[in-house]
Amino acid sequence: MESANDMKAHSKTYSAFIANLKWSVPLIAFIALVVVILISD
Repeated sequence: MESANDMKAHSKTYSAFIANLKWSVPLIAFIALVVVILISD
């Protein structure tokens, strides 16, 4: 059974998640904006 206090692995996973979030949220917002503009025309 793994240790419940494996902070090194947890912090590595969290930082990777935040790094992906920094890129994916603006990308999804841009795609949504393009779709809205295309629909409104």
